[in-house]
Amino acid sequence: MSSDSDVRPSTHILSDLGFELTRVGDELRGSAAIVPEMFVPGTPSVRTSILAVWADTACGHAVMAAVAPRVPVTLDLDVHVYRPLHESGTISTVARLVKAGKSVCGVEVVFTGTGGDELAFCTASFMAAPNPEMIMPSAQTGLASRPRGGRLQVPLAERARCEIREPGIATLPRTEDGLNSSQTVSGGLIALAVEEAALSLTPGTSLSSLALRFLRPVRTGPVVATAQVRDGLGRVEARDAGGDNRLAVLATTRVFG
Repeated sequence: MSSDSDVRPSTHILSDLGFELTRVGDELRGSAAIVPEMFVPGTPSVRTSILAVWADTACGHAVMAAVAPRVPVTLDLDVHVYRPLHESGTISTVARLVKAGKSVCGVEVVFTGTGGDELAFCTASFMAAPNPEMIMPSAQTGLASRPRGGRLQVPLAERARCEIREPGIATLPRTEDGLNSSQTVSGGLIALAVEEAALSLTPGTSLSSLALRFLRPVRTGPVVATAQVRDGLGRVEARDAGGDNRLAVLATTRVFG
């Protein structure tokens, strides 16, 4: 019998989001074209979890030089959106390292639309992976650009095989096309599971805020995200069901009223 990790598609899930990233001086600048498959089902709004994916990617590259040769690990990441993201053109990002400490690095990201209006912002903190054997390839630390990936052909939750088990509970399998450099489930995909769990209790809405606290990696899977929502404010736990059901992420969400 095959396991989740036996799935070996040709592309990574996150590469299908088409995010292009380039270093310009001290900044990491990114952009991606918006397609309908990025929308929250039943709405014209881009998923806030997609902003979390792009922010996590940009922030990770922003801190690489500070933690090299170790691999950067996300500690927390918050995305706040000013209004529902009814975008049909391009969303761009600018990530800046604001603190390069001995133990923790801080990064901020600003998202803008096609016309240059600010859409959202993100703050995140990172540390070097505690395992000294997790070393980045030397080519990564000197990133010049990260090429654009493909185009999302199906809704993101379908592409990631993220399913609603019941209202308030979303599951996400561990698959090879959803892993990060440490071979654990991508934090951006955990953000998707958190979003799905919360929105399943408030259908027809999108998230104005998504705050994630990463407590441990998901090594086995599946991820099971369980949400409680009251007056639009959600508390979500994401656990590694195959890893003794250990708590991996604590999150808070808020929907647009």
